[in-house]
Amino acid sequence: MKLATWNVNSLKVRLPQVIEWLQSSEPDVLCLQETKLLDENFPHEAIHSAGYDVVYSGQKTYNGVAILSRKQMAERQDGIPGFDDEQKRILAVTVEGIRIICAYVPNGESLSSEKFIYKLKWLDAFSNWLKSELERYPKIAVLGDYNIAPDDRDVHDPKAWEGSVLVSNEEREAFRKILALGFSDSFRLFDQVEKSYTWWDYRMNAFRRNMGLRIDHVLLSEALSSKCKGCSIDLAPRKNERPSDHTPVIATLES
Repeated sequence: MKLATWNVNSLKVRLPQVIEWLQSSEPDVLCLQETKLLDENFPHEAIHSAGYDVVYSGQKTYNGVAILSRKQMAERQDGIPGFDDEQKRILAVTVEGIRIICAYVPNGESLSSEKFIYKLKWLDAFSNWLKSELERYPKIAVLGDYNIAPDDRDVHDPKAWEGSVLVSNEEREAFRKILALGFSDSFRLFDQVEKSYTWWDYRMNAFRRNMGLRIDHVLLSEALSSKCKGCSIDLAPRKNERPSDHTPVIATLES
């Protein structure tokens, strides 16, 4: 089973690229973030025509998540239970016994902003919820844009980013807290090329210069990490005309 995540930074703009990628890469499940669409405007017919069922939770201009699957989805969950949040950032379903969680973690803006406080509260609630989910579902894959580079090897220039969101000690500790629940960062289960990133700023020719961060992740529970055969970053979509600033990450599991 191929599980993938991609922050598309507007599905309205990137829909043809998503359809093309579905056809060429054939993931079994694709989690999308930053769809930036109201539910009534979601292009479900185009997704269905590509051979995928889809569930989605969106809002105008910001945020929005969706899960596309070639297999039947059940047990839908929107948002983090018990956490009052109007932002559309979480969607979960079960696919063939695997709990799929699509997550769009808040950016945080800056370490001195209220948005950073919100991010840390959100991550705490997220971690607590994942702990309870593990009690119900041994097989869990948490895919998404975490807006956290776990350590310095995930940052093109750690010194330049020091004191910024995405790399702070607080955010990295929150990420480690999630891993400590019993999850593995699937990308780090394997030897990888150095300077592997999933996001590059649109400015300063950042992609061409590989000035990126690895902030999109596929975390797997112990029952799934033992079945993971590989995890890779697909750079091709970032080379498209008018690309998302993120590119897909794919984890492959033994059946």
